[in-house]
Amino acid sequence: MSNPVKSLKAQKSQLGESAFQLKVLNDKELLGNNVPLFRDKLEDINLFPLKPTKLEIFQINVGKMCNQVCKHCHVDAGPDRKEIMTRETMQQCVDIIAKYKFTTLDLTGGAPEMNNNFRWFIEEIRKVDAEIKIIVRCNLTIILANPKYHDLPDFFKNNNIEVVSSLPATSASRTDSQRGDGVFEDSIKALQMLNAVGYGMEGTGLNLNLVYNPAGAFLPAGQAGLEKEFKRVLKTKFNIEFNSLFAITNIPISRYLDYLLVSGNYAAYMEKLVAAYNPVAASNVMCRNTLSIGWDGYLYDCDFNQMLELKVAAKAKHISEFDYDELSNRSIIVNQHCYGCTAGAGSSCGGEVA
Repeated sequence: MSNPVKSLKAQKSQLGESAFQLKVLNDKELLGNNVPLFRDKLEDINLFPLKPTKLEIFQINVGKMCNQVCKHCHVDAGPDRKEIMTRETMQQCVDIIAKYKFTTLDLTGGAPEMNNNFRWFIEEIRKVDAEIKIIVRCNLTIILANPKYHDLPDFFKNNNIEVVSSLPATSASRTDSQRGDGVFEDSIKALQMLNAVGYGMEGTGLNLNLVYNPAGAFLPAGQAGLEKEFKRVLKTKFNIEFNSLFAITNIPISRYLDYLLVSGNYAAYMEKLVAAYNPVAASNVMCRNTLSIGWDGYLYDCDFNQMLELKVAAKAKHISEFDYDELSNRSIIVNQHCYGCTAGAGSSCGGEVA
């Protein structure tokens, strides 16, 4: 299966619609009775309804536009996606960050750098909070995609940004099969450019973290072992250094769900997730300390719920109505895709949780 040139939405695929994805996730005929309700698993350990612990991470999707069309992308991002956060919505986010003490701002997309207000946004945030940790989820190839992005490593450095980047393998064949032709070569060049300004190098304080996710219908291996192997290969072959590797489980939504269905792996993959369910991971899921903001300013429990259009269970559903106390006490919306975050050592935007 070669990389789709267009997003599922542009192909007018049923899986481009969140309602259809939710229907598939809850389809008893497809799954038999081997996948109990996720909420029942939480009830068994007195975690339902799931509640926030503390709002610490403010994760913002600044748009679905991307220069890549990756096979596993849960955002269904690509060059044909025109959803993009406006400066007005960004300003509302800046105002909230100025008012409430979040420890971390996590910027994602698409390729967040393709939003024309991306740099303005970061500079405005730094004006109101010099201490907040800012993470940018950079796909690496964007740095080389256009001359106007070539100075991104310097921009990141000047604004003390942590860079988190996907690299599903240390080989070109496996990386390109998941992320598109030529992606591995450009990713290596971009990592070398980041190293050149100090990212990932000891003593600089400039963190460069990589994200690994499996290329097939299986769960990731242990994070520590994968990190060791990636560090060895990237240093030996390309003289690249980085700080940490995060192993992330593929969540069965959007393009990855499409892959599972087309390859005939859907039921088996869901059974794997259920069999690997870990109560410790369930109590540490990222939605308990994270709030996710969509490109249009709507609020969600996590990035995955955002893509399934499951808005927060609160009166304040938009950034313009932000109510810290209400959002801190809401019940988090769960569904069958949540098994992905609770399998094995657990999975979050920062890797293992258990």
